[in-house]
Amino acid sequence: MGNQVLFDLQFFAGEKTEQATPKKRQEARKKGQVVKSQELTTAFLLLGVFTTLHTLGANLFDQLGRFMAFWFSQLSRTELTVNTVSVLFTNTILVMGQILFPIFLVAILIGILVNFVQVGVFFQLDLIKPKFDRLNPINGFKRIFSTRALAELAKSLLKLTIVFSIAYVTIKSAAPSLLLLWDMEVPAALRYVESVIFGVAWRIGLALLALAVFDYFYQRWEYERNLRMSKQELKDEYKEVEGDPQIKSKMRQRARQMAMQRMMQAVPEADVVITNPTHIAVALQYEPKKMEAPVVLAMGQGYLAEKIKKIAKEHRVAIVENKPLAQTLFKTAEIGEAIPAELYQAVAEVLAFVYNLRKRRRTI
Repeated sequence: MGNQVLFDLQFFAGEKTEQATPKKRQEARKKGQVVKSQELTTAFLLLGVFTTLHTLGANLFDQLGRFMAFWFSQLSRTELTVNTVSVLFTNTILVMGQILFPIFLVAILIGILVNFVQVGVFFQLDLIKPKFDRLNPINGFKRIFSTRALAELAKSLLKLTIVFSIAYVTIKSAAPSLLLLWDMEVPAALRYVESVIFGVAWRIGLALLALAVFDYFYQRWEYERNLRMSKQELKDEYKEVEGDPQIKSKMRQRARQMAMQRMMQAVPEADVVITNPTHIAVALQYEPKKMEAPVVLAMGQGYLAEKIKKIAKEHRVAIVENKPLAQTLFKTAEIGEAIPAELYQAVAEVLAFVYNLRKRRRTI
């Protein structure tokens, strides 16, 4: 038949070509695998902190200047002892905390907000547990020379290039003005230096933000790629979640057998079995003091109908042949429930016939 090329279909089954299921995503999240770009946090922190400094800069420098003047005046007039040094140190901590508090607050809020937008509410204690497999030098070398590590190295080099390029270009353009700082008053010189620093930081922040957006989409792409599943994994997960189809089939079969057994055990309690005459059998029970309408105890066709009739004969339950009524009951009634209201009259006539038949037998 000529040359034949044989393919191992298991090879294709093992390829991770399928999108991850919700269960796989949930398990990955529990392990700390989420879509997150640290570059976004860094970029927004840089922009937020320097914007805060630029906005509150005059007030912060004023506070710092007043405190320095107070500090040096105290040094010139106060004898240095353990108590005076302790008081000065405490005041220094309080003032510096007051000056830096807005900056720290902005940084904390930005960090929380950016991370929340990326991953939502996420707190996993298992991630802070020590993992001794990380001490394995072989695994360490694998991480160092992995594709992800090389990508992070390239990203770091790109960031350094961006930072130094922007700083160089900005400072070079401002260099002529910086040479005139010697002739400016101190407040004016400080404001100009602050504006130059803010300009450098803002440009760097915007450039890093653009890089961070690209990094975020790269992280999402890598995350989806790593979560992909093979067709075999999908089948295994389905069996784990839904159960083995063969086991479920056996369980359903067992449930049907138990339901049939309970149904057959209820036939002796019936008042009448209505038949069609051989294809359908419906067992009814009616207790006026307990029931508002007759209830279907058992119902079946073919083999089940024959079995119902056989049990009814063994326990001397009346069997009435009524083809239209049997067919209607079989189509509209449910086992364990009352018969439909439109069949009350027809069933009442059958039950009346059965009760009269019982009375005749007793009188004979």
